Amino acid sequence: MFSTVLVANRGEIAVRVIRTLRELGIRSVAVFSDADADARHVREADTAVRIGPAAAAESYLSVEKLLDAARRTGAEAVHPGYGFLAENAAFAAACAEAGLAFIGPPASAISLMGDKIRAKETVKAAGVPVVPGSSGSGLSDAELAAAAAEIGMPVLLKPSAGGGGKGMRLVRDASLLGEEIAAARREARSSFGDDTLLVERWVDRPRHIEIQVLADAHGNVVHLGERECSLQRRHQKVIEEAPSVLLTPQIRAAMGAAAVEAARSCGYVGAGTVEFIVPGGDPSSYYFMEMNTRLQVEHPVTELITGLDLVEQQLRVAAGAELGFGQDDVTLTGHAIEARVCAEDPARGFLPSGGTVLALSEPSGGAVRTDSGLLAGVDTGSTYDPMLSKVIVHGPDRATALRMLRAALADTVILGVQTNAGFLRRLLAHPDVVSGNLDTGLVERDLSGLLPDGVPPEVYAAAALLALPAAAPSRPAGGSGNPGWVDPFSAADGWRLGGTPAWTVHHFRLPGRDPVQVRTRPAGPGTGTGPATELLVAEGPGAPARGRVVSRTPDEVTVELDGVTHRFSHAASAEGTWLGRDADSWHVQRHDPVEAALSGRGHAGADTLAAPMPGTVTVVKVAVGDQVVAGQSLLVVEAMKMEHVIAAPHAGTVTELDVSPGTTVAMDQVLAVVTPDEEEEAAA
Repeated sequence: MFSTVLVANRGEIAVRVIRTLRELGIRSVAVFSDADADARHVREADTAVRIGPAAAAESYLSVEKLLDAARRTGAEAVHPGYGFLAENAAFAAACAEAGLAFIGPPASAISLMGDKIRAKETVKAAGVPVVPGSSGSGLSDAELAAAAAEIGMPVLLKPSAGGGGKGMRLVRDASLLGEEIAAARREARSSFGDDTLLVERWVDRPRHIEIQVLADAHGNVVHLGERECSLQRRHQKVIEEAPSVLLTPQIRAAMGAAAVEAARSCGYVGAGTVEFIVPGGDPSSYYFMEMNTRLQVEHPVTELITGLDLVEQQLRVAAGAELGFGQDDVTLTGHAIEARVCAEDPARGFLPSGGTVLALSEPSGGAVRTDSGLLAGVDTGSTYDPMLSKVIVHGPDRATALRMLRAALADTVILGVQTNAGFLRRLLAHPDVVSGNLDTGLVERDLSGLLPDGVPPEVYAAAALLALPAAAPSRPAGGSGNPGWVDPFSAADGWRLGGTPAWTVHHFRLPGRDPVQVRTRPAGPGTGTGPATELLVAEGPGAPARGRVVSRTPDEVTVELDGVTHRFSHAASAEGTWLGRDADSWHVQRHDPVEAALSGRGHAGADTLAAPMPGTVTVVKVAVGDQVVAGQSLLVVEAMKMEHVIAAPHAGTVTELDVSPGTTVAMDQVLAVVTPDEEEEAAA
């Protein structure tokens, strides 16, 4: 076994790999950019090496700097994690040339399976069924459009290199093909450095099921069962589980055998995943989509139902050992489900969010596992992928696991950064998810019902104000003779002798709304003045929103409910939310720079286009003096590997343009001004 391993990645996957290295007594080496100098993976590794500035191209994607870090620290092997260079054949080859073991498959397998076009041809020759689609590599835009016309709409555009849903576009309208091809190429080039595309037939209401495989250098290949990954948004997985309720033992065995053949066809060694698209109405008709030549984000669910540590298996195989078990030795026990917690705001179109983690509480222990790269006080930034952590549970059956995961997400608190935790809880309670009637379009189809529209801003305001007097007062030692002493039995703070504080119940009748119940109780240390306050907010039937107040000053309080963070102040301001109360009602006034920017209504007026989030301008389609029409795409801002189109709020002339491609922008920064034509102003 190796004595020192360099982890060529960051965030939760780096922390997770370091954990296994520590358990095996292997020295770990972390690498970090300037943006990650205080990151958790840096603190948990045995040693860490700075490899460059924040830009990934100059740090985590620099083969030269990574190899230099390995040489300087005496590393014998490199674990690439996932993302960045994990599926880069040139990096795997460079490691081998430098005398380093690459903890992954050989460069030849990465190259073959990384090219989705060659991969389909290879596995098809091995007898594995594939999705009908275009053939040949390096197709022009016109050739892609012709292939789409031959296949018939709808079609799916996919980058030949890379994965994770980046650059994928579902096209139902042939008139939009040109625009979608250009956008797919742009995102593929940005994410993978390769804009080669292919086009495939779209299978309506499909299920996404993948098979985990393990192979050693001695010819042994096994599969570890399947993972259901059908709950997706924009082709990005959000919930994964194992096993799938769709597959019978016979279909599982057949798909597993096909995955093993796919691995053998490319000379695979290590841990890999073979992905299939499966018609929900006919699971026996499965099609190969692609093979991911790395550890998957969702690998923990397989670990929990098999009892195997996949990172440990990767290390042993890379060190030359045999697997030590065969297919008949693999057993699947219970049910595991994983939820990806991301820095994004579902209520605002899942725009990426960043910020400093003010307070952090992540569930763990027993049947709950959290893989996280977070620390309190660390800035999450907007430079890298928005995924912050993964919450995983293992139960005796699926129904139990679903309940456990909903509870674990409710106990996940990441204050200071907007997350999708509340959205994930609602998704897990969706009737079709509970029944197992899944498909890859479920989230988008029912998105409106999954967004946090049940708890109005007034409720957050009420909860915030209530939290201030509900905080437990200090009780100096010394008894009643001390002037500062407070009788605990008369303080209205829920204190109980030798037990958890009781809930204090408050009722509100807000203007035009049904009565709302807010429960508060002390919840331990917080930030700002006084201890934290736990909250339960109930409006009508259904489960209450759960959260807490952990940051408050005499003028401002921060409230988190169901994964959404709101800041309230007692005085009006240009931005944010302010509140007050007269004899009869609560008053809440909001200014939302994100909504204003997306709708073309910036703080400088209705003609102003502002950045909806921190990011980088990647495309500028207009110049000062250009005439534009309402809804025309003017700019593209990228944040956390996601593109966001900024459109004209109305017809008019571009009279101001303050950015160019490559410009880094802050939240609410003015990007452009579109002045309406005289005719439009007169009509308005």
